Amino acid sequence: MRKKINLYLIEYAINAILRQSYKNFFIVTVFTILTFLLTSVFFITNSLRYEMDSTVDTLPQIIVQKMKAGRHYDIDVNRVDKILEIPGVSDAVARVWGYYYFENAGVNFSVVGIEQYENQYKNSFVNLVKKFDFDKLKENSSMLVGAGVKRTMENSYYKEYFNFIKPNGTLKKVTLGGVFDGDTNLESNDMIIMPQEIVREIFDLDPSKATDIVVKVANPMEIQTVASKIKLMFPDTRIITTGDLKVSYQNIFDYKSGIFLALFIVTLFTFFIIIYDKASGVTSEEKREIGILKAIGWTVDDVLKEKFYESFVISLFSYGLGVGLSLAYVYLFQAPLLRDIFVGYSQLKTNFELPFVFDMQTLFLVFLLSVPIYIAATIIPSWKVATLEADEVIR
Repeated sequence: MRKKINLYLIEYAINAILRQSYKNFFIVTVFTILTFLLTSVFFITNSLRYEMDSTVDTLPQIIVQKMKAGRHYDIDVNRVDKILEIPGVSDAVARVWGYYYFENAGVNFSVVGIEQYENQYKNSFVNLVKKFDFDKLKENSSMLVGAGVKRTMENSYYKEYFNFIKPNGTLKKVTLGGVFDGDTNLESNDMIIMPQEIVREIFDLDPSKATDIVVKVANPMEIQTVASKIKLMFPDTRIITTGDLKVSYQNIFDYKSGIFLALFIVTLFTFFIIIYDKASGVTSEEKREIGILKAIGWTVDDVLKEKFYESFVISLFSYGLGVGLSLAYVYLFQAPLLRDIFVGYSQLKTNFELPFVFDMQTLFLVFLLSVPIYIAATIIPSWKVATLEADEVIR
């Protein structure tokens, strides 16, 4: 028959924790803070990595940019026809877009131009064309904005329209025609979409020019081959593939993760100092308690079970409290201060919300790094004392 859990031992363990409330309160506080820091950083990295991967997946397979004097320059629209002649290319679209700096709020907006009847290179744009009449937007000189852009504009009292400053210093008034939700938080966070004609006017872009050209390849395995052919056809261009973007984003993320690694090491070092202190031996009061328990008939097994329950309650409570506080800190309060380690302190982007990503592996990893180690650090020295004779321990 299986041995039942001894509820009296659990009750005694809880009372023992309460008797040493000041000491255990300190342990719970430090344990909770360390768990909170570790899980918070893991939650932030998981959310940003998920958002980064989702954003890259929505980007074009190949982007062709004209380079001049080492800088991105306007590209001729007629190059689209030549790119379409390359075997394997299923579509090519000349894009008109750019960044507009809104000085009053200190942020950059991504302004994108769309034509009603041309092929759209993103699913979110296809849905927008179906939902909104871009011919009417052109007639009314209107735009569509993401939720983050709308909040930023409203904070600066632009609720129904926005005045864009053109390169020649004149103003272009564009009314608000609607709000859209993008495929990702980052997309809907800072994007403005309007008819191409209006974007060309705002950025003073000639009709024969485009910002860049996006290329769609029928077989994803041929992306690198097609990119090489485009480079040979137009040596003055820079070819960017989704693979290049993923590597670039990952390099940036790894650089930011170096700061996290330093925080992670400091946190673990602090935790293991506590563990070392705990494992170095039990206090004289705890030794006396174990001796008395053995004198009244407790076995070594009973002592170890009680110590297991005691350490398990403390560590599990601290772990649960730390994880709960971390969930609230990251996903309710959007991780102030810690998020800046990865996002940066620049105010050139409007604020966005971290997407909720629940990763059991993260929770399990933090659990293994904390709870079992603390239990072992409590039981091992207690076992050494419990194996001694009761009179020897009491003396």
